[in-house]
Amino acid sequence: MSNPIGSVNSNPVSLTVNGGGVAPSITQQPANLTVNTGQTATFSVIATGTAPLSYQWQKGTTNIANATSSSYTTQATTAGDNNTQYRVIVTNSAGNATSSAATLTVTSTPVGPTITQQPANKSAAVGQTATFSVVASGTAPLSYQWQKGTTNIANATSSSYTTPVTVMGDNNSQFRVVVSNSVNSVTSNFATLTVTAPVAPTITQQPSDKTVSAGQTATFTVVATGTAPLSYQWVKGTTNITNATSASYTTPATTLGDSGSQFSVVVTNTAGNATSNAATLTVTAASSVDVLTYHNDIARTGANLSETILTTTNVATATFGKIGNYSVDAKVDAQPLYASNVAVPSNGTHNLLVVVTENDTIYAFDADSGSIVWQKSVLQSGEVTSDDRGCGQVSPKMGITSTPVIDRSRGANGAIYLIAMSKNGSTYHQRLHALDLATGAELFSGPKEITASFPGTGDNSDGTNVIFDPKQYKERMGLLLMNGVLYTAWASHCDFSPYTAWVMGHNADTLAPTSVLNVVPNGSLGAFWASGGGVAADPQGNIYLLSGNGDFGTSLNASGFPSNKNFGNSFLKISTTGGQLAVADYFEMSNGVSESNGDVDLGSGGAMVLPDFVDGGAQTQHLVVGAGKDTNIYLLSRDNMGKFNSSSNNIYQELSGALPGGIWSVPAYFNNHVYYGPVSHHLMAFAVSNAKLSTSTSAESSNSFSYPGTSPSVSANGTSNGIVWAVDNGGATLYAYDANTLTQLYNSNQAASNRDHFGSGNKFITPTIVNGKVFVGTQNSVAVFGLLP
Repeated sequence: MSNPIGSVNSNPVSLTVNGGGVAPSITQQPANLTVNTGQTATFSVIATGTAPLSYQWQKGTTNIANATSSSYTTQATTAGDNNTQYRVIVTNSAGNATSSAATLTVTSTPVGPTITQQPANKSAAVGQTATFSVVASGTAPLSYQWQKGTTNIANATSSSYTTPVTVMGDNNSQFRVVVSNSVNSVTSNFATLTVTAPVAPTITQQPSDKTVSAGQTATFTVVATGTAPLSYQWVKGTTNITNATSASYTTPATTLGDSGSQFSVVVTNTAGNATSNAATLTVTAASSVDVLTYHNDIARTGANLSETILTTTNVATATFGKIGNYSVDAKVDAQPLYASNVAVPSNGTHNLLVVVTENDTIYAFDADSGSIVWQKSVLQSGEVTSDDRGCGQVSPKMGITSTPVIDRSRGANGAIYLIAMSKNGSTYHQRLHALDLATGAELFSGPKEITASFPGTGDNSDGTNVIFDPKQYKERMGLLLMNGVLYTAWASHCDFSPYTAWVMGHNADTLAPTSVLNVVPNGSLGAFWASGGGVAADPQGNIYLLSGNGDFGTSLNASGFPSNKNFGNSFLKISTTGGQLAVADYFEMSNGVSESNGDVDLGSGGAMVLPDFVDGGAQTQHLVVGAGKDTNIYLLSRDNMGKFNSSSNNIYQELSGALPGGIWSVPAYFNNHVYYGPVSHHLMAFAVSNAKLSTSTSAESSNSFSYPGTSPSVSANGTSNGIVWAVDNGGATLYAYDANTLTQLYNSNQAASNRDHFGSGNKFITPTIVNGKVFVGTQNSVAVFGLLP
């Protein structure tokens, strides 16, 4: 220590390092033990020192295998073990300590048996069994012999004895046991068996009548008394139900054909049986909720607001899961459709699930049982489905790719409209079909070949008109049926030129073409994709589409429209006034041409028409929303979409970068929320307030979705019990979320033993939710989810 005057040194001190810890010290040595021959002996030690301590017991100076605890119990001793010595070595990181040797003395004077707990008297009804037990001590081994009276009972040589099923003749029988060892034997007291007459079953609570909707299950229950054990057999009418042998019975999912069925149960024991009253099952038609078009309505909101069965409480792994899997012959790329209470000639009434495949096959399943009501191939003689043309987007074959549309008012039983692709040799076909909903028969002199031309000099032009070549296109977007006209919008195969951007209308009663529009007639590309979403429309009859990358005319006419009539990579409003298709308004991004050239286009997403909202100035706004690959959300006024300005986007609202990863899917809408599922990102909710979207998400899911993101659907009962459903196609996983918070309620990977797995997913899967069930397309089936039986 120093200061300005001087310094002084302290005395030195020493640091001793003890190997990193305190070596073991034995504070209680193993004690000498004396046992009889045949018994075991347990030696113990207590030691201190830095943990952990390890132990190794030795017999003499030889390690004993697996004797590595603070105590050691020998095997049953013999006379040769007399005077054997045992010690233990205790070790830690700082050293070791060896205990004193403890001596084992083995005597040859065994102890005779003593009964410490006598057998107790027992009572049993006729047909039951009774068990007597004894507890004894003495030098092992002890042997037992039970006696009925004074007669030995064969094979009754354990410390307990269970009688055979009793009869009245066993009443007042006496049972005892002789316990022996090498010294002697001892006999227990007698225990008396009292046998009572059994009581036949009596039903104290009868099964009650049940009323359910078709597709639900019904549970019948009985309460009975009588001498146990009671057995149960449920009966439907007069036929026993296989495996229905409990006090309650739950039916499979009901159909309308089950209505009026009667269920009873026979309860049996050794004294007799009792048959319950018959309970009647009434099955009512499920609420007439239909899903007849892609995403439930022509606005493409994806919401079923009449779902009364599935709730945010019962959609959970314990109560909800996969309940069926309806096999088909190829990929299901289209959304399954649902028509309730369809009267099928000579086959009763069914809730029909309509499923189309890439093998050009249409299935009409009974949605509740999974039975095929009818099935039809629309391939013509000598034809096969189209090959994938070397494009992996729809592969290995192309047949029916887009979601059909159903009109229940047309034809005798309703009509299903669809587009099917096929080929004969090198000739490709695109055909419009109308099929009877109840039978699958072709309607309206169909099918009709899709042909079209439009004035223009663009790709595949004859110099005057561009020509529709069926080989170059696939119908990817879901069909729109509006005001008696079917509208289709066409995609290409990957980017295989030549192709342009076609929209067509066909009469729903005759299938004849009514109008055609090409929005890139003097250029190339621009086809309509929408990730399988549907052609959207507003209440005024206008159509909304997002075109893919393609030529856009930046030179505008006096009305602000491209002079060359090319609308590639645009948000389009298409009028149907007078039955004719025409571009009524549009929006093109200020950087739209560069985005198009970089394949960063709007066409990967789809348009969704929103309900009317009142803004902060008390003005009613008519809005449409869309997004594509550039990560932005575009909210447009349907009254003034913004057109094109090379320096700015003059639109109603733009959320830049709101969708990380970009959109290869379509949105959904429910209760003032817009839901998007971007690539490799969470499902996102944007709230609507004062006719504007929130600039940040109001909720996000905890999980992300692999490519191509997810196209959500919504179920709710009005505004309550809102559930957002989404499929991750990378792992073919179905998710359910609370619509308000996007808190996860369920996913199909949660249940044990892969209970809810449903196979490999397709590129675009949109779930259908209706009448308590969720239907999900796969590569060879439709998986069905619902409340577990």
